[in-house]
Amino acid sequence: MRLTTLSSALVASFVGFGGTMALVLGAAQSVGATEAQTASWITAIAIAVALETLILSVWFRMPIIAAWSIAGLALVTASTGYTMNEAVGAFVAAGLLTVATGLFRPLMRAVEAIPGAISAGMLGGILLPFVVAGAQAATVDPAFILPLAAGFFVLRVWDAQLAVIGVLFAGVGWALLGGMADAPIAVEMSALTFTMPEISVGSFFGLAVPLYIVTMASQNLPGLAVLRADGYRPPAGPVIAVTGIGSTLTGFAGASSTNLAAVTAAICTGPDAHPDPERRWATGVWYGLIYCVFAVFGASLVALVATLPEALIALVLGIALLGPLANSTRIAVADEKDRIAAMTTFAVTASGIVFFGIGAAFWGLLMGLAVHFLSRLRG
Repeated sequence: MRLTTLSSALVASFVGFGGTMALVLGAAQSVGATEAQTASWITAIAIAVALETLILSVWFRMPIIAAWSIAGLALVTASTGYTMNEAVGAFVAAGLLTVATGLFRPLMRAVEAIPGAISAGMLGGILLPFVVAGAQAATVDPAFILPLAAGFFVLRVWDAQLAVIGVLFAGVGWALLGGMADAPIAVEMSALTFTMPEISVGSFFGLAVPLYIVTMASQNLPGLAVLRADGYRPPAGPVIAVTGIGSTLTGFAGASSTNLAAVTAAICTGPDAHPDPERRWATGVWYGLIYCVFAVFGASLVALVATLPEALIALVLGIALLGPLANSTRIAVADEKDRIAAMTTFAVTASGIVFFGIGAAFWGLLMGLAVHFLSRLRG
């Protein structure tokens, strides 16, 4: 075993988990999850990431890395008016849609047919409020937030991936040593909590369908592209189906969607992980085992984050989503022919409007597609 396989897995897992764990807490809070349900959410989502990565990496002998859907978590957080039971129903429905996409090629083609600019516009509209809230956190406690924000921009000059987790650790340490944490932290083992799913027309079209689309468009398809860029070509159908099965099963324990990793996957699929592409799949095994450890201590992690200042959580969310927002905006405006359609999607999604109990992401996608097809009538 080369040390680089373990170190690459450690970096990818800590960046993926630590850098975006606050997103899980924000999503859980927005749907009214209890502390037990939130702990179950993190535990189940870590289990799903671990098992999907282990199964796919061992099965195909490739470093196929799973992760949770950052865009999906942001969508859940931005979607107001849903209960935890409705959220769980949406998680299960989105997982089943993903399984169907992996098993039936026509569904995969339909997802791939959605213009990339419009998908990017929807993702950007979902992410924008969180980046803005991260900036606004500085007005709550400037002496605490501004140095951390400055530290992020300095750190990212050397390593953009580690900058977020560096700020998170620094902020947690500062909060604990400075007496800003609300209560002492207790170490406790994780447990899964079953939540009965509920589904309605509003939650299906307002939450499940947008969750499925943003997960496929912003995570699974780019995840396959990362693998192909490093010379790996696993069959897309079975890979996507496995992530859908994992998302469906863990959805009953309150876990939101899991999928192929994109950014963190690149840490594990390149030559820095192992010079021999045939042996690089061991990085996926280490990555999966590390996530098993995260699953065991999920309850303690929830307890820790729950004691932290809200301004710190807002800052971490904002800086963690700054890169994805910049990338989605770049894609949305790259093609002049779809620029107006993409910006329509962006604006409607970011507005947070709700009609007939269906949230803004669905209406943003619908409006963007309408503008796209109208513009094609002229041509």
